[in-house]
Amino acid sequence: MAVKIRLRRMGARHRPFYRVVVADSRSPRDGRFIESIGYYDPTTEPAVSKIDAEKAVAWLRKGAQPTETVRALFRRHGIFRMAEGGQAAGAPEGAEDGAAGAQD
Repeated sequence: MAVKIRLRRMGARHRPFYRVVVADSRSPRDGRFIESIGYYDPTTEPAVSKIDAEKAVAWLRKGAQPTETVRALFRRHGIFRMAEGGQAAGAPEGAEDGAAGAQD
């Protein structure tokens, strides 16, 4: 079973609101899903999104594939850095390499 992390459209006509869900890739866009892990509201200025980072990282480690839009949201929230496990969400990318070189 291929699992995707994608957006599920909610809201009224011309007022979209999305939930970030984990779903089987064969299920329809607004159909059955496994778990809801956050939301995204593009209608506000600036766009508002909230994602449960722990759940997102757990699903990424299990092999779930995010769609392009969800991937962009994850980058904005620093979830990929958390999923790598080596760094905290706010740490600079080269911080570990510099510290290891100084000890040798």
